[in-house]
Amino acid sequence: MNLHELNAQARTGHIQEINLIAIEGGDFLLEARAHGHAHALTDARGGRLKVHSVEEAHHLLDGLPKLPLHLVHWSVQDEMCGMPDVPEEDLKLPVSSRSAR
Repeated sequence: MNLHELNAQARTGHIQEINLIAIEGGDFLLEARAHGHAHALTDARGGRLKVHSVEEAHHLLDGLPKLPLHLVHWSVQDEMCGMPDVPEEDLKLPVSSRSAR
């Protein structure tokens, strides 16, 4: 899904939320959730859309209808030695729309 498609889907109410997924190196991938499914946002060349900060994401999404925005860090429990068997949970935090202003 590119930004144009995201805008169209958001205006029709099909997008539930947008997630900024933290990746190695301090960057973020963007995904939109629609009807319970994740849709990766893509750039003009069809690759995964990557931003370098929450502020850059706010700038990129400016002009879209207001949608919940979350910062997501995947669970690292499976990479840690000696962790007890506990259900893995990702860390998902809401991001205020005022944080970039």
